[in-house]
Amino acid sequence: MRRIKITLAYDGTDFYGWQVQPGLPTIQGTLQEVLAEIEGRPVHVIGSGRTDAGVHALAQVAAFDLENRIPVENLRRAMNRLLPDAIRVLEACEVEAHFHPRRDALWKTYEYRVWRGEICPPFQRRYVHHFPYPLDEQRLQKAAPLIEGEHDFTAFAAADEKDRLGGSKVRRIFCSRAFREGDLLTYRVTGSGFLKHMVRNIVGSLIEVGKGKLDEAGLAALLDCRVPGRAGPTAPACGLFLIEVRYP
Repeated sequence: MRRIKITLAYDGTDFYGWQVQPGLPTIQGTLQEVLAEIEGRPVHVIGSGRTDAGVHALAQVAAFDLENRIPVENLRRAMNRLLPDAIRVLEACEVEAHFHPRRDALWKTYEYRVWRGEICPPFQRRYVHHFPYPLDEQRLQKAAPLIEGEHDFTAFAAADEKDRLGGSKVRRIFCSRAFREGDLLTYRVTGSGFLKHMVRNIVGSLIEVGKGKLDEAGLAALLDCRVPGRAGPTAPACGLFLIEVRYP
């Protein structure tokens, strides 16, 4: 049995997120269908994390076990031939049997893109949150680094079926920055891990800061506030991208 690691990119618009859901198109489910065709038996795919419905990835990482001795380059080509155009396998390699895409990850980087122009170009609309309304971007950019450090992000987390396990919602954020390039306002965050809707709720809170409805003290108070759902409105999924997953 071989363990295969793949790096893939996908347009999440037409998928109901990463995780398999009966009767619905998902990234994990689509990969497993394709691999079952190649392997001739069911194949379970493990991802570095579960992106939500409508969220995109430039470099998601996943792993699975195969008995098939197909060379990894041929496997990559075969998968891309069978996968829908919205999912592409960028790289494939054989790794140690104990490799786990989620547990072995050192950190992940996400990017959230906000289109600030009055008119959103049609070819951008699936990949940005169009927000042409008044916003104090300097205030937003100044507040973004407040997210850095180790905090309890309960206030920024959506309800999750894993909550019943009582896991910690403390995460370490290494970098949190917002910057503007032309009509595109981008928020980029790197951390040890992320909770359900966490990045989208951080963005929603930063937009509230930019709108003048939340000050820096209010944003700081949300960190380590252990009351679920206290953060700002959840930003739409379409603007969120998983950019990188880093391993030792």
